[in-house]
Amino acid sequence: MMNIDFEHIETNGVELHVAVSGPKDGDLVILLHGFPEFWFSWRRQIRELAEAGYRVIAPDQRGYNKSDKPDGVGAYHIDTLRNDIIGLIHHFGYEDAAIIGHDWGGAVGWHLVSTHPELVRGFVAINMPHLPVFLKVILKTPLQWLRSSYMLFFQARKLPEKIMSSNDYRYMEQVLKMTSRKGTFTEEELGAYKIAWARPKTLTSMLNWYRAMPSSMKSVRKDDIEVPVKIIWGKGDQFLSSKLAEESLKLIDSDAVIWVEDATHWVHQEQPEFVNDQILRFLNKTASQIIS
Repeated sequence: MMNIDFEHIETNGVELHVAVSGPKDGDLVILLHGFPEFWFSWRRQIRELAEAGYRVIAPDQRGYNKSDKPDGVGAYHIDTLRNDIIGLIHHFGYEDAAIIGHDWGGAVGWHLVSTHPELVRGFVAINMPHLPVFLKVILKTPLQWLRSSYMLFFQARKLPEKIMSSNDYRYMEQVLKMTSRKGTFTEEELGAYKIAWARPKTLTSMLNWYRAMPSSMKSVRKDDIEVPVKIIWGKGDQFLSSKLAEESLKLIDSDAVIWVEDATHWVHQEQPEFVNDQILRFLNKTASQIIS
């Protein structure tokens, strides 16, 4: 079984804590977590991808867990988050990488393939639409507006942190439990999340990703995507409607979605074997297309 090693890497003016696995000469795959997670959310993907021959990198993105937490909302602009990942690609000596992104990690991935397609061999978005699509759908779909109302709450200062950290982060723990299939997050795993959330400045830094959204939305591009893309979407997502995936498909190959019926927003943790198989199929197909 492949080991998972950990490094602290300087990139784009911050130091990121990164899980690393797989052969050093394997094609680079970068796994980008979402809110409110950290590299640990990919624990069921890292070793399988590494054992398939890929060099796998799973960072704690800026503001999360053991990575740096710069002050101020401006430090979490989508361009800056993207540049962190570009720095990781270059640090490991690669010209490009396959990007797998869930939730906010998917948003960073979409922005990277939109603005620097030359750096991405292929992109898998897991329950995350392209950000311009999100804005379009939320303005036209009242249900999605309601589902996303928590984002407005996150714009407030200090109050969200106070509520979310109270009673040993019980609110956040309950959200994970209530929006996932029963048994997805064990008590031991939730304990690992609580340790990550409790690190100094972490909760504010995580929320600053949302607080930077008004500014970030001005930078996202609506162009068609040139890079091969696969969307994996748990249809039981209580945060994001399937309409968002359908609209995102208009920017890519219309057959590029895998709908997962018995899954939620946390599909890669609920059905890891299925998701891993889909990721590997996509990576292998992308590699063969590049060779041919």
